[in-house]
Amino acid sequence: MTGKRIHILGTPIDNLTMQETLDIVDLAIQSDEHIHHTVVNAGKIVSMHENNELRKSVIEADLINADGQAVVWVSRLFSKPLKERVAGIDLMERLVESAHKKHYRLFFFGAKEEVVNKLVAKYAEQYSTSIIAGYRNGYFKKEDERKIAEEIAQSKSNILFVAITSPIKENFLYQNRDLLRNVNLIMGVGGSFDVIAGYVKRAPIWMQKTGLEWLYRVYQEPRRMFKRYLVGNLKFLRLVVKYYFKKEDDDKVST
Repeated sequence: MTGKRIHILGTPIDNLTMQETLDIVDLAIQSDEHIHHTVVNAGKIVSMHENNELRKSVIEADLINADGQAVVWVSRLFSKPLKERVAGIDLMERLVESAHKKHYRLFFFGAKEEVVNKLVAKYAEQYSTSIIAGYRNGYFKKEDERKIAEEIAQSKSNILFVAITSPIKENFLYQNRDLLRNVNLIMGVGGSFDVIAGYVKRAPIWMQKTGLEWLYRVYQEPRRMFKRYLVGNLKFLRLVVKYYFKKEDDDKVST
C-alpha cells in the first residue's frame, strides 16, 4: 500500500492522496483482491472513543482515509501531516466514473427507496446501465443483514457503496466482511446518495476547504443538527487537548 499509516487521537489513518487511493482500488480490482475501506472525520473519531464496536469496525479496515478537514488540520498540529483530505463522496464519484471507463460493476446499498432509485437512474443515464450490478434501500432488520450481504456477494459487483448512517454501515461491513470477500472494494459513503441524487445540497467548495461543511448542514437542518454538531465539536476539541498535552502514545492502537 502506498503511503504511511499514521495515528492521530488514537486512530489509524492512511496518509494517501485521492489519486493514490484510486490507484490502490484499481490494483485490487485488477488483481481480484479485497479491500475494506472506511473514512474518519471529527465526529467519527469522537464516536470511536465512546463506542468500542464502532472502533473495532473502523481500525480493522484495510484502508482508512481522512474524510474531514479538521482531521487534516489536527494531523499538522501533531507534526504528522496528512497529504490531503479524501472525502468519501468525492472518492465515490471518481470510482463511478472509473467504473464506466474500466467496466467495473457497482452495487448501491442505502438511503430511502426513492433516493437510491433516482441515484441509479442518474448514473445509468450519465454513464451506462452496465455499471449497475444491483441496488436496494437502506431499511432492514438486523436479522436480514446476512441475507442482504449474500445478495450483494452474488451480484458479481466489484465495488459496494453503503449509504447508511454510522455506526450501522461500519458494523455491517465489518461483521459481514467474510460474506463480501468476493467484492473487491466495500466502503461506506454516509449521506452521499442523498446529495448525488439531488435531495440534499452539499456545502460550497470554499466551505469544504475551510472545514465548515458542518455549519452548512446546521444551516440546512438547524433543529436536528445544531445540538449534534455543538456537542460533537466540543468533544473533539477536548480530545485534541487531551492528546496534545498528555502526549499519549498515539502509535499504538489497540482494539
